[in-house]
Amino acid sequence: MAPLPGRRGGPGLGEALLGAALLGGVLLAARADPDPHRDGAEPCRACRGLADSFSRGLERTEHEGFGGGNTAWEEEKLSKYQHSETRLLEVLEGVCAPSDFTCHQLLERSEEHVEQWWFHEQQQHPDFFQWLCVDRLMLCCPPGTYGPDCRPCAGGPRQPCSGNGRCDGDGTRRGTGLCVCSPGYGGPFCAECGDGYYEASRNKSHLMCAECYQACGRCTGPEDSSCLRCKRGWVLHEHRCIDIDECGTEMAHCRANQYCVNTEGSYECRGQEEVEDFCADCSTACIGCMGAGPARCKKCNKGYWRDGAKCLDVDECASAEEPVCTGAQEVCENTEGSYRCVCAQGHVRRDGQCVEDKPPDAPEKGFFDDVTDDEVVVLQQMFFGVMICALATLAAKGDMVFTAIFIGAVAAMAGYWLSDRSDRVLDGFMKGR
Repeated sequence: MAPLPGRRGGPGLGEALLGAALLGGVLLAARADPDPHRDGAEPCRACRGLADSFSRGLERTEHEGFGGGNTAWEEEKLSKYQHSETRLLEVLEGVCAPSDFTCHQLLERSEEHVEQWWFHEQQQHPDFFQWLCVDRLMLCCPPGTYGPDCRPCAGGPRQPCSGNGRCDGDGTRRGTGLCVCSPGYGGPFCAECGDGYYEASRNKSHLMCAECYQACGRCTGPEDSSCLRCKRGWVLHEHRCIDIDECGTEMAHCRANQYCVNTEGSYECRGQEEVEDFCADCSTACIGCMGAGPARCKKCNKGYWRDGAKCLDVDECASAEEPVCTGAQEVCENTEGSYRCVCAQGHVRRDGQCVEDKPPDAPEKGFFDDVTDDEVVVLQQMFFGVMICALATLAAKGDMVFTAIFIGAVAAMAGYWLSDRSDRVLDGFMKGR
């Protein structure tokens, strides 16, 4: 087709499309995309974007350049401009953004189709997207259809997936046509309520599903007493779903040094638990636990036995049928979770044996080695007393010499007893020392 002369002396359509193609080629060369069919450049989406941009250009140029005046003249000129090559060029100039590589590439590919629609088909086929993307380039399908042959989606093209989901590949030449249901809906056509939802209302064309009570897998209403089946982690009892305490059963799988914490419908394994601002490990009595203390054990450790809810220490010393400590002079001593063998009272362990604990031999002492100073003073007093008594006896017989000695001794003793030392010695003597 020979290009028509431009209304304003501008370039022809071929030159405009060539320029757009060259611009796109330069941009593509600068940033080549190895996979133009990846999700970000899906062909139908790109074609729809081009068609939408083309339609906006038509709206933008519909009354361009005519702002009043001679109405008859404007209508005549507007009629000519409406389907002119000039207007087409103005529309095409704004179809693709400078950095939209896919759009430029697609516009170059669609040059002949664009010209054909503009000059020959737009009256008969006013939907540019349908004509270009569906019928000519075959990149898209009509709504409600999918795949290379535009087959109807599940549920039919008029209301795919019963209006409660989306058809995989809807409107494109790709996909499976299967329904991806919205939350709360299920079935191959999304025409029934999914797990955890119940049928709140239904008519010939519409279904509304509402959420069950949180523990219910299937239900007849929103109440906790309307459960038909429970979700995992709950058990059904008289139409109610009761939480399973996995920590109190063998259903929990935590490591030996972890706490098992029951939650709604499940459980958690935690390494430590905060107790009074400190992190506490499982009790030594436990193999796996549900909290602090020996009353929260899942199982009792070796050396402990279960008494109700608690794990108590086994007294190996008292419970053994035969002595557990068999060495000479050994006795059993119970410890937390175990026991140990120690030496009997009065014995110590030397070289692995229990022997009598005797102090080492000491040299023999003299007769007065253990006598204290106060005891020496008392002995001296006793000696002086005996001597005075003897002197008194002799003096009584009229012996002047012994009488003088007696009087002197009494005077000396009186002075001694009046001294500080005699007070101290007397005080000690009176106290039984």
